[in-house]
Amino acid sequence: MVTLDLRHVASPAVRDLFHLVNHPDFDRAQQQIERLGGCTEPVRLTGQSTTVDTATGEVLRSYTTTEEPTGSLLTACGNRRASRCPTCSRLYAADTYHLIRAGLSGGKTVPDTVRTHPRVFVTLTPPSFGPVHNRPTTPGGDIRPCRCRKLHEPTDPVLGTPLDPATYDYTGAVLFNAHAGALWARFTTYLRRELAARLGLTQRAARAVLRVSFAKVAEYQQRGLVHFHAVIRLDDPDGTSQPPPSYATVAVLTDAVRTAAARVRVTVESDAVGERELAWGEQLDVREIAAFGGDAEFTDQAVAAYVAKYATKSADASGALDRALFCRLCQGRGATLLPHGTPLPCTACGGTGQARPLPRLAVARHVRQMIRTCWELGRLPEFAHLKLWKWAHMLGFRGHFSTKSRSYSTTLGALRAARRTWRTEQARAHAGLPESDPTTTLVVGHWDYLGSGYSPGAALLAADVWHRKELERQFAAEGGC
Repeated sequence: MVTLDLRHVASPAVRDLFHLVNHPDFDRAQQQIERLGGCTEPVRLTGQSTTVDTATGEVLRSYTTTEEPTGSLLTACGNRRASRCPTCSRLYAADTYHLIRAGLSGGKTVPDTVRTHPRVFVTLTPPSFGPVHNRPTTPGGDIRPCRCRKLHEPTDPVLGTPLDPATYDYTGAVLFNAHAGALWARFTTYLRRELAARLGLTQRAARAVLRVSFAKVAEYQQRGLVHFHAVIRLDDPDGTSQPPPSYATVAVLTDAVRTAAARVRVTVESDAVGERELAWGEQLDVREIAAFGGDAEFTDQAVAAYVAKYATKSADASGALDRALFCRLCQGRGATLLPHGTPLPCTACGGTGQARPLPRLAVARHVRQMIRTCWELGRLPEFAHLKLWKWAHMLGFRGHFSTKSRSYSTTLGALRAARRTWRTEQARAHAGLPESDPTTTLVVGHWDYLGSGYSPGAALLAADVWHRKELERQFAAEGGC
């Protein structure tokens, strides 16, 4: 055992690390951290579990967190946001990749004949709410000067911000984000109608011969508005087992997508902001997905990797926040938002309603104004159902980042269940438990939430684990050279 005088060690994290290293059961604490693979915000649980063989009544294993050196059990946070937890977000991206790819080339209970079905990759974009700084290109792909007459670099922080903030339609931008999910729902409805019309069928007859399956992901643009990338596929009415009729072609699907997107409208009425008609922007991209292994740009693998990449991003990709400003405890009571910075309620306020004033948030002025607009619109009774206070950090968007239709492919739940079963078997073998029928094994547990995150010293160990695994991934990506 190492004995040191910690009075001269300035850093609390280093002092805590020395205490942890000198703990008699340090190996177990390190094992827990290693098992999480570098998760940045693990959940700490206290409790106990007992594994019983229901056929014989024998207690196979008992576990309690009082046996742990820290008195708690660490479990991965499971956060999909790369800005919050790179480790868990990478796992989420991998699951999303397999989900999307299974719906394109088969696998995970989906037959490989699904790659012969008509499939397109669609990008639906928001409209303009005012000119912004950008990097326009010529037909040949060369960069042209912005409207401000400057040639912006790709990392220029002004990209996506309004040329004239005073005339930019912030209200329309926030309302678009808040209704993006409704716009998508109407798009899928109109798409089915347009397909039926092009096939010369009634909607009921069309449902009897084909099914529309899809998977989509939301992505933030630099101007803080969401747009959707979607894989849309035509199937037999029973799902992925058979292709649709031969007359339901990619060309028919492409034409139906374009017409349906142009038809979508959501009308918003308010005495404060007047009547607004929300719709998709003019920049609509529809491309056929080539068979897996082809030479085209949009292959099964490329599309799956592209969608999985954006499934782990959030509003922070546009310079916004990745944590809620709205406090579930104080519910915003007594807190107002004024241009001069009355405190915002947030998850860190402890129910007092006191937090960082809006002008002190570490975001760009454009993002700050969108957050302020969310807060101001959230006060209006007609917009209460949009919960703009709760979703102000997402700039008003309150939908899911990754969704799919029921018959597209497997589910994230099924993928996680398979991984959980594998880990259970690994834990059984590690604990030396005899093999038994899972149907006769019962696990009885009682768990309480203790908190999240590491102690300062454990955080240093976790950072080392993440850094080491990141180097291993980079080494593998480079071919082990």
